[in-house]
Amino acid sequence: MHGTLSDSPAFGQADLTNCERELIHLAGSVQPHGMLLVLSVPSLVVQQATANVARLLGLAMDDVLQRPLAALGGDCAHQVARLAAVSDLSAPVPLQCTLLDGASLRFEGTLHNAAGSTLILELEPAPPNAVHLPTAAIPHDVLMRSVAAAMQRFGAASSLGTLADAAAQCVHDLTGYDRVMVYKFDPDGHGKIISEARDPRLESLLGHHYPASDIPQRARELYLRTRVRVLVDVNYEPVPLVPPRSPVTGQELDMSLCQLRSMSPLHLQYLKNMGVTATLVISLVREGRLWGLIAAHHYSPRHLRFEVRASCDLLAEVIATRIAAIENYAHAQVAILVQRLEQRLVEATSVEGDWRLALFRNPRTLLQPLEATGAALFHDGEVLSAGEVPSTPELRALMRWIDAGDHPLPYACSSIAQANPAFASLTPTASGVLSVKLSATRPDYLMWFRKEQLQTVTWAGDPNKPTLGDSPLELSPRRSFAAWSEIVRGTALPWTGAEVVLARAIGSALVDIILQVHAVRLLIGEHQLVGIRAVVDSSRGPVAIADAGGRLLHANPAFHALLGIGDRPLAEMADFASLFETRDGIRESLASLIATREPFRREGMLSRPERAAVPVGVRAEVVPGNNGMLLGFVLTLTDLSESHRAADARRHLEQKLMPGEQQSDDVIRAILTNASLAAMDISDGPSDAAVAPMLGELEESTQRAQALYEQIRRLERDA
Repeated sequence: MHGTLSDSPAFGQADLTNCERELIHLAGSVQPHGMLLVLSVPSLVVQQATANVARLLGLAMDDVLQRPLAALGGDCAHQVARLAAVSDLSAPVPLQCTLLDGASLRFEGTLHNAAGSTLILELEPAPPNAVHLPTAAIPHDVLMRSVAAAMQRFGAASSLGTLADAAAQCVHDLTGYDRVMVYKFDPDGHGKIISEARDPRLESLLGHHYPASDIPQRARELYLRTRVRVLVDVNYEPVPLVPPRSPVTGQELDMSLCQLRSMSPLHLQYLKNMGVTATLVISLVREGRLWGLIAAHHYSPRHLRFEVRASCDLLAEVIATRIAAIENYAHAQVAILVQRLEQRLVEATSVEGDWRLALFRNPRTLLQPLEATGAALFHDGEVLSAGEVPSTPELRALMRWIDAGDHPLPYACSSIAQANPAFASLTPTASGVLSVKLSATRPDYLMWFRKEQLQTVTWAGDPNKPTLGDSPLELSPRRSFAAWSEIVRGTALPWTGAEVVLARAIGSALVDIILQVHAVRLLIGEHQLVGIRAVVDSSRGPVAIADAGGRLLHANPAFHALLGIGDRPLAEMADFASLFETRDGIRESLASLIATREPFRREGMLSRPERAAVPVGVRAEVVPGNNGMLLGFVLTLTDLSESHRAADARRHLEQKLMPGEQQSDDVIRAILTNASLAAMDISDGPSDAAVAPMLGELEESTQRAQALYEQIRRLERDA
């Protein structure tokens, strides 16, 4: 909650108790290396200007305010009018221009819409009349080669760790900052430095944690809207906007999208206490949320040309695309894990009579995908465990509490002691709990556990150094770590949304495997039929069994629902086969199944009475008996509608990614190659409703990356 504007401290008036609500977007001032002009539309009359126009232009404020932009000379008014006529200015658009007819001072900057009929023009001196600041000077062709090489390196990254290392090193090499860090946020907004590239003389901050409050929510929102932010010199004197309020509306200027906007004094104090002079912050955005940041520190003033900043924005977009692909690839790995698990469980059922033994034979297959430290299975009244877990009585008590409560499933918490103080003793081994239910009728669960996270954290430095107090003058990383430690004490590392999805996928797959096992048991003994029929019928997985002669013995409601035949019974597999279109071969495969006894997997188009046809996967398994005779068959159906939609989305994306006239351009080729790799990784994941939207997001991200590159190319052509 932000609170209302009335209870939010004005810019520069916040302290540690209310900095979350500081009105940082109403800064009313800029950093002095550039100037800002507020223009009325369509007259382009200057309504407000920063006080440094005299220094940068040699003009008195009276010669600027309430004067048409054209009166300042040069081609600036022409460039602004051109962009206002043809561009969407809801986000800043770059431009280059000159001011003053005689001096022809060159500037580069951005133009965007403000509230009401006004434009915000930000200008920074460009060579040869650039301000005297240490600036990363990179020739255009060298910059583009570096960007293309970085994209290729990102595309080759197969894990988040490898990608983060590549991102930190590439930004370090590109910009020359002393230290570049990659931050990742957890679901609660707390941050961790997961990679770092630095001058070897600097102390490492890798692994450092800090609380969510270090980046107030308003700042996070601005990081979403302005993806690249530069602080040139922490010791700058803010340049105020004159007049401070609009002479037209009487309102303060919303500077949310301004690149030159002054930064919060609390943040500046934090940097000064670290000895940091200049910073670069690049947002990493995933699915519309702030996934993390790339933060660069320099220990002397440092400035970046707009072309370099735009290149960093482009790289961040490509990195975010790769993050999406890598995180989705984990889903594909779970699918592989499930296939292997299914094979082991079926073998264990036929050889040992108990699938549960195979599940825990190799604990890493259960623990590693979710980075859990322990796991437990509650099934048929028994408890099996792996890794570090509480005692069996404690586990049973936890299971009864979860089963009796009105909890969303999967149930996930990072502090079981906070959820129920009666379980405080579980904190050392099971502070974090993630639970999926395996049966609709019985208290069967699979649970994963995590230790208290402080037990696994090492502070990057001497932990015996005293932590600092609450004074803003004492803000530092060590104080942030101490604050984070107090916040997370008694908690485990929170389960991410992706991990909850993975747990649900593993649980669902295990439910399906259990369903398969129970389907086999239906053929083993009639005395088990009533109990196992309830398990099969309660499942959402469509399944049917047939005897060796092809007579259908049982089909669950999900099977009937997918076929669209209501309660009408099917006597033979031939009746089932007749529902498929003749051209897809399902009928022939089912007809030959009895004779050949060969299992198969095929796809066909199911023609349902009075309902739309639906693509379906048909899986037929042969069930042999102990004496070598055939017991029968298990038929499993899968609705492939979402899979086909995902395939259509991928084909559409592939058409968009076809190289065009710019196929010889290294950067365009790198963008398209990265997008193609990401599309493959996303498509290799499970075929569910999430794939098509993710491919659509990838298409939008690729188009934005291409647009950013075209802006860079236009800047070069206009220079």
